[in-house]
Amino acid sequence: MSNLNKISNILVTESSADYELIDSGEGERLERFGTVVLSRPDPQALWHKSLAQTEWAKADGHFSRDGSDGKWTMKNGKLDRWPIEFGGLKLWVKPSSFKHVGIFPEQSANWDWLRNIIQSFLSEKSEGGLRARRGEHEEFSSKKISVPVQSSQTENDTINILNLFGYTGGATLACSQSGANVVHVDSSKTAMTWARDNAELSGLKDKPVRWIMDDAREFVRRELKRGNRYDGIIMDPPAFGHGPDSELWKIEEHFLPLIDQCITLLKDRPLFFLINGYSAGYSAVAYENNLLPLVEKFGGHIEIGELAIGEGRKEEGMRLLPAGIYARWSAK
Repeated sequence: MSNLNKISNILVTESSADYELIDSGEGERLERFGTVVLSRPDPQALWHKSLAQTEWAKADGHFSRDGSDGKWTMKNGKLDRWPIEFGGLKLWVKPSSFKHVGIFPEQSANWDWLRNIIQSFLSEKSEGGLRARRGEHEEFSSKKISVPVQSSQTENDTINILNLFGYTGGATLACSQSGANVVHVDSSKTAMTWARDNAELSGLKDKPVRWIMDDAREFVRRELKRGNRYDGIIMDPPAFGHGPDSELWKIEEHFLPLIDQCITLLKDRPLFFLINGYSAGYSAVAYENNLLPLVEKFGGHIEIGELAIGEGRKEEGMRLLPAGIYARWSAK
C-alpha cells in the first residue's frame, strides 16, 4: 500500500533564551536550562565533542552511571528544581534519577503543530458565529473516579483531546493554552504532580484539564464503554513500563491493540493523531503504517520523520542531535 499523502521531515528545536544544546558527542550532551548547565548521557551522540573537556567540567550538574544505577552530582550539592520559559510555556526543570529533567526540548515543534490545528479550528468556528466554550474541569482523579467528557457531536465548538503517557504535561499544556479540553493520563504520581505544577507555573491551572493517574490501556477501555470520543489523540508510549497497579506495558505486545482502540475513540470528524517515539527503537515508518487507516477513513495527510535538537546557532551551521521520531495525521 502506498501513501501519497505523506511528508517526511526532520523537526529541529533551536536554541532559545532559556534552553541551549551547547555541545554533544562521545555519548553525552551538554545543555543549558535557564542559567544552569547540565551534562548527561545520550547514546545517540556517536561523534566527537566540539568543546574541550575543561568546558564540560564547568557544568553545574553531571549525570553518571555505575552499572544499572545512575546519579546526579550537582555543584551546589542539591537536586533543586528551577523554572524556565520554553516553547511558549513555563516549566519546572528537575534532574531525576533516570537522567531526565522533565523537559523534552525536541517536542516544541509538535507543540506548535498542535496549537496551530486547535487555534485554526476554533478560529473557523468563531468566524462561523460559534463561540468556543470551556468544558468541565476535573480535579486530580484516579481510576476509581469517572467523570464524563463532553462528547456530543453537536458541541462542535469545543475540542476534546486525549493525551496518553502524558508525563510532565508539555503537550497537554500547549493544547489547553490554545483552548482545548484535555484529558491527561499518566501512571506515575510523580509525573502527574509535576505536570500539575507546570500548569500552575504557566498560569493554566484553571483550564479544563482532567488529570488522570491510570494505566493508559485500562483508561482507554473504560472510555470506549462510556461512549466518550475525542477530536485528537496524543501518545508517547515507552518501550516498557508499569501502570499504577503494576499493569505491565510492553510496546511490542500492547501497542497495536491500543492504537486500534484509540482510533475507535475518535469522533466522526477528528482533527489529529500524534505518536511520538524515543526509546523503543522503531522507525517512524512503523508508526506511520498504523496511521494509514485514518487517511483511508477521513482523508487528510500524514507527516513522519525525526525530532532533533540543533547544537549551536543556525547561522553558524548547526549539528543535529537525534532525539526521537514522530508520526502525525491531520485532517487538513
